[in-house]
Amino acid sequence: MMAHVAAHGFPAPTVLSAAGADLVMERLYGPVLLDAVAAGDHDARDAGRVLADLHARLHAVPARSGAPDDRVLHLDLHPANVVLRPRGPVLIDWTNATDGPPDLDVALTAVILAQAAVEPGQVYSEVARVMLEAFVVATGRQTLHLLDAAIARRSADRSLTSAEVALLDEAAALIEATAQ
Repeated sequence: MMAHVAAHGFPAPTVLSAAGADLVMERLYGPVLLDAVAAGDHDARDAGRVLADLHARLHAVPARSGAPDDRVLHLDLHPANVVLRPRGPVLIDWTNATDGPPDLDVALTAVILAQAAVEPGQVYSEVARVMLEAFVVATGRQTLHLLDAAIARRSADRSLTSAEVALLDEAAALIEATAQ
């Protein structure tokens, strides 16, 4: 998938060789967007717009399936998966990538941000809330269209704890309130 999106001009790590599940990729140096915001080197509102721009650019890439309404989806596009490089942001961690409806990808990013915003004691709570607001505005509020599907997908994620899953209703409510 990384080679496919890179061939269409999307900023993903360069795949140098691939054999089965083994990949040799370009080594990226630079902070991730989340750390840059936390350090005060990057504005949280701008970070939300960076995420929205990456979605817009990614969803301009045709799906490998050839289905006309599908696009490439990352399904884990959040500030800890964006490396800031001199040439611009590069999206990493393509484990969940597939083809599908772009609004699902956008809604899932909103859910991830909203979960961080509503999590008690989360050090990035306020930053996540600011990013979410900017992201929702920059995406034209398209987060609501497939919000239920994104919540269902996120709740099925086996890497989440039961406490994180329990935050999903509150996260959805925050997204809905932010989108109005």
